[in-house]
Amino acid sequence: MRAILVTIAVAWLMPAPASLAARKADDDAPPGKVYVYKHSAGKPRQMEIYFPEGHDPAKAKVPGVILFHGGGWTGGGLTQFRAACHYFAGRGLVAATAEYQMLSKADAAKLPAGETKKRVCITDAKSAIRWFKQHAGELGIDPARIITGGGSAGGHVSALATLNPGLNDPEDPKDIDSSVVAYLWFNPAFTSADRDDPEVDVLRHLKADMAPAIAFFGTEDTWKQGWDAAHEKLKSLGNSTTELWLAEGQGHSFFNRDPWRALTLIAADRFLVRRGWLSGDPTLAPPAGGEKLVKAR
Repeated sequence: MRAILVTIAVAWLMPAPASLAARKADDDAPPGKVYVYKHSAGKPRQMEIYFPEGHDPAKAKVPGVILFHGGGWTGGGLTQFRAACHYFAGRGLVAATAEYQMLSKADAAKLPAGETKKRVCITDAKSAIRWFKQHAGELGIDPARIITGGGSAGGHVSALATLNPGLNDPEDPKDIDSSVVAYLWFNPAFTSADRDDPEVDVLRHLKADMAPAIAFFGTEDTWKQGWDAAHEKLKSLGNSTTELWLAEGQGHSFFNRDPWRALTLIAADRFLVRRGWLSGDPTLAPPAGGEKLVKAR
């Protein structure tokens, strides 16, 4: 029944494919092609997908990237990563951004002791990644080359969706996992406060052999403390494939606006090239003001 509901929803939700003509990073990208990847809490959960120009799923199986928006696990939406998805599609990836269930303050207050509002977000993110892989044939992606990430709360959600073996939707296909080959994290909201709920605590689920990751932070971001603890844990485990890039003097969510949006996309692009998921040079020009990201040692 679930698959039938999705098929019907897709038929009337799909708009015309977005043009992939060149755009400046500070322009608002159009919506991608809309799919419903599941229903949770009685509502359809949507994913917008952007395709490379001329992409033929019957002939090409390219890497895919799926990004999750921020918003404190209670807000935000698909608009946040439209520009990034538009850009990565222009570079040859099938790029998606997905929404997820978020509890209201009243609903969160009803949760049992020890559970937080973040759990439902992670469960839906796992479903989104699995749906992306399950439909790899019709989307023209290689399910073994999926990249994920997100901004702030979305960065946290993407991490737990791939690193925590629990919090699965029982209706998800059991033969499809949520593993990925790389992470793109834009000031991910990791925090020591999550220690009270092990299911959402990044520190408990980090692994030495975690997929390569690139993370971006402003030096004045108060959330950076949580990232630093996670990064130190990774180093202590022997992980050497996680990169941190800093924007001097910038605070939280700096990556949402230029020149930093362009700079983080350029750096993410080069990271994917180094890892073999893209080829060639970034198609965005560095900002004229001379701003730079600095790689942390």
